Amino acid sequence: MGLNLNDKKVVVEEVSAKVATAQTIVVAEYRGIQVSALTKLRANARSQGVYLRVLKNTLARRAVEGTQFAPLADSMVGPLIYSISDDAVAAAKVISDFSKTNDKLVVKGGNYAGKNLDVAGVTALASIPSREVLIAQLLGVMQAPVSGFARVLAAIAAQKGEGSAAPAEAAAAE
Repeated sequence: MGLNLNDKKVVVEEVSAKVATAQTIVVAEYRGIQVSALTKLRANARSQGVYLRVLKNTLARRAVEGTQFAPLADSMVGPLIYSISDDAVAAAKVISDFSKTNDKLVVKGGNYAGKNLDVAGVTALASIPSREVLIAQLLGVMQAPVSGFARVLAAIAAQKGEGSAAPAEAAAAE
């Protein structure tokens, strides 16, 4: 049984609220996937902070109407699952990772910051490390000179300690 008008309005409002704060939307065709596999995909998406939903395309078009994701409306054809995230790469990463293990999930495209992405664009977006990994890499680069300097100082201290007795030991010997 289909949704009545009030239920449709509620769905459009819910999706519109998610789209308003989103950076990325990725759409994929899910035809032929078993329910248990979709349940795993939903659990993975939830853990990554991604809003994942199967929607009627007309409702999805209404939800993105007037937003930066409006150009995506032309590619909303067929049985699609919508992956929406506030993180720039999370939606693409969840769908792309799942499509590697399940060939029935076919990435159709996406939209990042108002620019439509084809399948290659979604794959490229998914290959970008997450925000946490990028921050860790940046901190590692920033910390490298300091730790290198500390190692040099330790090496110099070790060399000076080998050549002569420590000052406290020399005073005790006299």
